Amino acid sequence: MEIISTELEGLKLIKPEIIKDARGYFMESFKLNFLNEHFPNINFIQENESKSTYGILRGLHFQRPPFDQTKLVRVVYGKVLDVAVDLRIGSPTLGQYKSFILSEENNLQLMIPKGFAHGFVVLSKECIFQYKVDEYYNKSSEDHISFDDRTLNINWIINESELKLSRKDKVQSSFENYLLGQNKFKF
Repeated sequence: MEIISTELEGLKLIKPEIIKDARGYFMESFKLNFLNEHFPNINFIQENESKSTYGILRGLHFQRPPFDQTKLVRVVYGKVLDVAVDLRIGSPTLGQYKSFILSEENNLQLMIPKGFAHGFVVLSKECIFQYKVDEYYNKSSEDHISFDDRTLNINWIINESELKLSRKDKVQSSFENYLLGQNKFKF
């Protein structure tokens, strides 16, 4: 496995070694000793999976401290544009985002540290998306920032008219309101 740093501190791509032959391929998608060596303070306790179709946008989601989560995300089937937004007060990249194409073809994984909002939009006909977390979901800590926030100005690649959002994701708060709120992430 190879770790690729990004411009946002702590946000890392993980590129697994893939062994291909006429039968298909083999890869290690999770290797605890490798993760412990490179991310020693992370202990994944749950894995989640979602299935979505083209245009489904999930995000931008996060949990506030003390239930904030580190996530390790990957696409098992299909393709997404995956987005992580730095919400850490004091970070030199506060309010900046990075987006990545994650797919069954490239097998890239994204390690998203605590203090980031996360979302993705499905670019293929169907998609199976998996992610590990190091904290259990806590409803009272759940929060969101609007996918179309003007300050963040995220390019979701596909036309807004093609996006399909849950009722909850359609009516979210702005990044500006996050900055004014309580219980923020510290850098």
